[in-house]
Amino acid sequence: MFKKFPIRGRTLALFLGVIPLVALFVFVVFRSGPLASVAVTVVTPEKKTIAPAIFGIGTIEARRTYKIGPIAAGRLMTLEVDVGERVTAGRLIGEMDPVDLDDRMQAQSAVLKQAEAQRVDAKTRQLYTKTQAQRYKQLLAVKSTSEETYATKKHEYQLSEAGLSASEQQYARAQSDYEALATQRKNLKLLAPVNGIVSLRKAEPGTTLVAGQAAVEIIDPTTLWVNVRFDQVNAKGLKLGLPARIGLRSEREQIHAGQVARVELMADPVTEEMSAKINFDRPFASMPPIGELVEVTVLLPLLESVQVLPNTSVKRLNGVTGVWQVVDGRLRFTSVKIGASDLDGSVQILEGLSPDAKVVVYSEQALSASSRIRVVKNIPGTDK
Repeated sequence: MFKKFPIRGRTLALFLGVIPLVALFVFVVFRSGPLASVAVTVVTPEKKTIAPAIFGIGTIEARRTYKIGPIAAGRLMTLEVDVGERVTAGRLIGEMDPVDLDDRMQAQSAVLKQAEAQRVDAKTRQLYTKTQAQRYKQLLAVKSTSEETYATKKHEYQLSEAGLSASEQQYARAQSDYEALATQRKNLKLLAPVNGIVSLRKAEPGTTLVAGQAAVEIIDPTTLWVNVRFDQVNAKGLKLGLPARIGLRSEREQIHAGQVARVELMADPVTEEMSAKINFDRPFASMPPIGELVEVTVLLPLLESVQVLPNTSVKRLNGVTGVWQVVDGRLRFTSVKIGASDLDGSVQILEGLSPDAKVVVYSEQALSASSRIRVVKNIPGTDK
């Protein structure tokens, strides 16, 4: 008896020491192990209207760009403007080398003056022979001259008529040739077609340009707009006239108002995007760089009041769109039909939920139908 007692004491002491360990193990398993409950936050669907929007990235462009260059091949002689300079309509921008055009115009001017003198001489001769023919016709009527003399005077008048017609045609041809040279000379001057800003200087004096090649590009700063691209999946409802908010990368704190001016008919099948043009409601006090990246939010019309949930609560499980619903303390995946969403994180729930349903918004980890949960106000260690 005396020898067995210590053994029982040691066994009892060992047993009493194991119990806390087992309890601790069970506690750990159910608190942080595979059998632990998952902390979740839940919401009830809220009935309200939402204002859906479409977000896209674009660049600033000029709606009207004017490329100024010669209409015939030649050498650029002067260029009077530089990039960023404002020009007024009709201002001389540059000039092409006339080569021998001035000499040809001077020679043609002399030909024109000679043709003018010949025309004046032919006109004077025509008037004189006409007067003589009329006089001899009257003399013939009173038998004071012969038929032969009258016929001679009449023939001289007819010849002067033909000479006048020929001289007038020659003068018209000389004048036309001179005007053509003058037009060519005028076209050598590169003029600004509108009030604008020089955006590109593409050639320097001495450069040979072909017909239609631009030496300078001018943009109209009052026609700036945004060429923006939207994801085709989210572009439903995009149409002309919708209001837009435009944020420039260089102006983080300022938002510009605008509206949709054009929706392109051709979409990009590779990037699965569609394009639109957005006008600014007000002109810029200081013009931004052409090509600057901007962020555009197009505001769609308000939708009718229906149930909405945070879009983070909507999941896809085995190809089915639904939400995790808490029913009697357990999880149930409920299929729902969703509608439009807005940029504030709300999505319409058109079918599948009762007004008093409790839906999981956030969880500590991925959920399954067998997950044990505990509802909390905030997920520990997060702001959710």
